[in-house]
Amino acid sequence: MFTLNKTLFFLLAAAIVAISAACNKTAVKNNAANTPDAKGYLYFGSKITDQGVTPLTDVLNKMEAENLTELPAKVSGTVTGVCQVKGCWMTLQTPSGSDMRVSFKDYGFFMPKDISGKTVIIEGKAQKVTTSVDDLRHYAEDAGKSADEIAQITQPEVEITFVADGVILK
Repeated sequence: MFTLNKTLFFLLAAAIVAISAACNKTAVKNNAANTPDAKGYLYFGSKITDQGVTPLTDVLNKMEAENLTELPAKVSGTVTGVCQVKGCWMTLQTPSGSDMRVSFKDYGFFMPKDISGKTVIIEGKAQKVTTSVDDLRHYAEDAGKSADEIAQITQPEVEITFVADGVILK
């Protein structure tokens, strides 16, 4: 009996060590691009260039005019917020002054939490989606909103969001 308990203990300990190492490796992979290049840019996700950027206004207008639900694009914008839990989403200011949520393809990378006000270039797909009340409340909680602000979210929103394959932080 003692041998079985001892064996289980060591197997459990080995599993914990393996899981910790895998999580740590993922964290390193997700943030490995944190060395600025010659322009001072930081890269996250797929390596993209700063060439061929389309104004966000043009992307949003095209989606509306052509009633598109998805449009591949590369745009630049100012970060207005970042998930304060782990950097798993950010928001960019739109020309109308509202925020556009940006998530990261396959949850494959995260952004630093302290980049509000910084300029980014993102490449991926703009998408028209309906965001549920539960998701909106989750995002508000991640952003550090108060319980009162979260409780005021009672309707889903149809909005343009962006799924980025890669991000350049200027």
